[in-house]
Amino acid sequence: MSKYITGNVATNLYWLGRYLERTAITLREISTAYDKVIDTDKDAGVKLYDKFDVELKYVNAYDFLKEAIFGKHNANILNILTNARENAIICRHLLDSEAFGEIIELHALFLSTHNNHLEIDYKLIDHAQSLIGEIWNARAMRENKALSDSFFRVGKIVEEADYRIRFHEEEDQEIIQSIFEEIDSICEYLTKDHEDLPKVKKVKGTTQDERLTALNVKIDKIIIG
Repeated sequence: MSKYITGNVATNLYWLGRYLERTAITLREISTAYDKVIDTDKDAGVKLYDKFDVELKYVNAYDFLKEAIFGKHNANILNILTNARENAIICRHLLDSEAFGEIIELHALFLSTHNNHLEIDYKLIDHAQSLIGEIWNARAMRENKALSDSFFRVGKIVEEADYRIRFHEEEDQEIIQSIFEEIDSICEYLTKDHEDLPKVKKVKGTTQDERLTALNVKIDKIIIG
């Protein structure tokens, strides 16, 4: 396998990692909010999607699941997975057949549920989370890591950092710092053989906006150059 990959493929690997992690995170938050809508707080879904800058409306717990997963907004799961599928197709030659197949299966699972008006329940969410877990575990267990793994991995952890900063910044400071250190390490590895690329700074910042901006600037320099 070539030591180098094109900018377009690197970008798609990065966003594939982000979209898969975004799906896993969003489904986890939906599941938690769903329980609250049923038991303690009917507006838990509204509060959750307010953090996504989405005004979500629903009449009951089941309607919340339907609107959260398939509603007409940018944070819906089917949209996210459609993007992930497109990314996977572009960088298919750098994905093992199992991972590619699971990504296609994941998208098909939600597309079929939507198009055939199938029931939306915990089984759908659990199946999706299981598929995503298998994808990440398979990449983590690879003995010989390729350059593509680093772009895929950095997409995943950038999405996790973005989520923790937006949703749990105060209580997750140590975890966020640990993620930043891993991002710095991966980015240093990705640029070590490219003297023409600008030296990327460590991710720093005191406010939420500063940290997110610094994170995005760093990744832009690595992916775009």
